[in-house]
Amino acid sequence: MSELPKELVDQLLSLIDQLRSESADFYQSHEDTQQWYNRGYANGMVLGLTEIAGADVLAGRGTDEAELLQGHEVMAWGKAYRHGEEMGKKETYEITGAG
Repeated sequence: MSELPKELVDQLLSLIDQLRSESADFYQSHEDTQQWYNRGYANGMVLGLTEIAGADVLAGRGTDEAELLQGHEVMAWGKAYRHGEEMGKKETYEITGAG
């Protein structure tokens, strides 16, 4: 686990919170794939930060339940979520210099 600057962690946590707030009702909005992407992106950031710095830096933030996507994986909105998740994790590694 690497030690990340507090300012960077705070910025990343703020972005996670913002994306989750903006996509709070994503599950009821199948037609809005951007909300699904944003929710997945935030989830990917949580996954990345957990791997890079440990769960403690997340201050209680966790990932979405895996069951949430069951049955939606093949739909456009489910694919948008997974793509967002991949990009959120990848870009978290890039931003932190861990990848």
